[in-house]
Amino acid sequence: MFATSRVKPGQAKTYSLQPSLPRLPVPELEKSLEGYLKSLVPVLEQKYGPSGLKKELEKRRLFARDFSAPGGLGRTLQERLLDLDHISPNSWLNDTLWLGPAYHSWRAPLLINSNWWLLFAPDPNDPAPPTHEGGGGMETPDPSPTTAVAEGAQKGGKDWLDANPKPERIGGYEEVVKREWVTEWQVRKASWMARRFAEFRERLAKEDIPPDSSKAGPFCMEQYRHLFNFSRIPLPGCDAFSTAAPTATHLSLMIDDFIYSIDVFAPVSSPLEIPAPLPVGVIEKNIKAAVDDARSRIDAGEKAKAVGILTADERDTWTKNRERLLLLSPSNRTTLSSLSTSLISLSLDTYTLPSLPSSDPLRHGPLDAQVRNVSAGLNGGGNRWFDKPISIPVETNGRAGILGEHSPVDALIPSIVIEYVLAEPVDPAQFGIGEGAEGQKGHKGWARCDWVTDEAMDQEIEACRERNRVIVADSEGSQLWWNEYGVEWIKKNAKLSPDAFVQQALQLAWFRDQGYATATYETASTRAMQHGRTDVIRSLSEESRAWVKSMQDDKADDATRYALLQTATQTHAALTKTSSNGHGYDRHLMGLRTRLRAGETHALFEDECYAKSQEWKLSTSGLSAGGKFMGTGFGTGWPDGYGINYLAGPCLIKFGIEGKYSAPSTSVARFKHQIAQALRDMRRVCEASAGAGAGVGAGGKGDIPKAKL
Repeated sequence: MFATSRVKPGQAKTYSLQPSLPRLPVPELEKSLEGYLKSLVPVLEQKYGPSGLKKELEKRRLFARDFSAPGGLGRTLQERLLDLDHISPNSWLNDTLWLGPAYHSWRAPLLINSNWWLLFAPDPNDPAPPTHEGGGGMETPDPSPTTAVAEGAQKGGKDWLDANPKPERIGGYEEVVKREWVTEWQVRKASWMARRFAEFRERLAKEDIPPDSSKAGPFCMEQYRHLFNFSRIPLPGCDAFSTAAPTATHLSLMIDDFIYSIDVFAPVSSPLEIPAPLPVGVIEKNIKAAVDDARSRIDAGEKAKAVGILTADERDTWTKNRERLLLLSPSNRTTLSSLSTSLISLSLDTYTLPSLPSSDPLRHGPLDAQVRNVSAGLNGGGNRWFDKPISIPVETNGRAGILGEHSPVDALIPSIVIEYVLAEPVDPAQFGIGEGAEGQKGHKGWARCDWVTDEAMDQEIEACRERNRVIVADSEGSQLWWNEYGVEWIKKNAKLSPDAFVQQALQLAWFRDQGYATATYETASTRAMQHGRTDVIRSLSEESRAWVKSMQDDKADDATRYALLQTATQTHAALTKTSSNGHGYDRHLMGLRTRLRAGETHALFEDECYAKSQEWKLSTSGLSAGGKFMGTGFGTGWPDGYGINYLAGPCLIKFGIEGKYSAPSTSVARFKHQIAQALRDMRRVCEASAGAGAGVGAGGKGDIPKAKL
């Protein structure tokens, strides 16, 4: 399904199948209410106990019957939603309802809260990242991630959990990082990636990329139109997108908070002409010239205006500060326009974050340092522009990743693009091809993008920096590489759906970690339909709750546990299919609620269980096999919850987990151990009941082909 091959003769072009895709249906009212009521069973059972479940469930059934009765409010709202569908060009949900409520009207800072991140696998020529000297000597080098889980879990395990109910806060990067300057390798690798991004945009413009598809059929490609050359713009109460500039020829380069416009496409002579990417050697020369300019400015005592920090602030505050910038000087409008229309944002950081010491045997320092830099950077979000759909931070040793603004696209789409960008390692032979930067039809190839600020704006930047530091310091982001088995073993030996299996592991880990079950969000892709994005898979089900209970019941035998696990995964797979086919009830109920008019309400929506069933303290999403990625992640939506993104590969599952240090009840470090123990216990149950022992390597580890890392 990945868009990495060219369209072959007779093959569909990128957007050619869009008209043939079905519209997102408006689900049937009764079926949505039926699914919703079923999802309440574990919530009600936990709160009221088995004895009170029947009474409380019947109460909600009465709400639903009244809501959907002939002449009831639900029927009226359904007709209004059908009218909305009738006037929507492509989708009743994504044309009108989703973007604002889900993203643009949310006023929280994008930093950690909304932006997501992916860690790139290293190029073969990347130097190893540093470690921090502390505690009386050099930190012991981290083991490879493929051995860290098994060895760390054996050394830590349940004893570690008992000894460390709330592991230490991992921080201090600003204090220990070694400040350097931009390196030649860093520039070369950044230039290579910039050229690959430019190639992908050119291929999109030529519709030279076949539509993504599965065995069931093609997927909507609309989100690919929202990757490049535009930006999120802060506005009072609700943000918006800038107008896309699909023929713009530059990217935005950030160097220690200095901003430059860098040509990555050749100039065009006609608006109808598709810009061609410049040779990678020319892009490198353009970037080098900007780096030299930044160095000379610093040597002359100039300090960059760190305006990018403001993009990480609360959205209404950023709106006010942006307007102040525009009033200070017309040149600020020019800089903002350059940023908005650029291909991507590329950040060259003047450091490589070291791995820091930790007592957690499952912690892999270089990966967690990479998480920190890609998700937030240093100094309160310095050298970043959080409003761009695609930002690529690159450290001095070439270590890189993507920081994504979530509103225009879901992370899967950029991940497919990055699979293309990283498909070929840096080729030094390509850098000698093409004329010099000064020879491009009179274009210099780069330009400064400066800011005009006053004392009040400078003070606001520093105040925002401190607000951002509080957010970053509270974020406990970490990676878990689970290598004892992966998707191949789950399918062939456990004989279960891999995604449903991982979701049950998270259910068990959460219950053991917190002592209660919680509403769980998993993303379901609806790209099989026009302009489809997502719906919800409610992973907490009556069946998953029964299975988790059996795992905590010493009297239950493994045969019973396996049977319950089978049922739980089958239920999950059915929920996934329903939501992915456009018949999920979460988006439907949300749509119905938006159709309420002044003075209208209903007990169904006012019921405390309606809100409780959407209290996503466990927010999850699976992305891809992750062969080109070291890890991933996004912020938790609840302060006492976890945000979990995972990459389930054939023999290796990578979990990116984020939580808050300030929450007394949660600990990402502890939760990683709970996941590891849950996965180990699940393998034992499957082996005992399904004969699933074959395929697990010596010592209980799955065999890890190097190509999969």
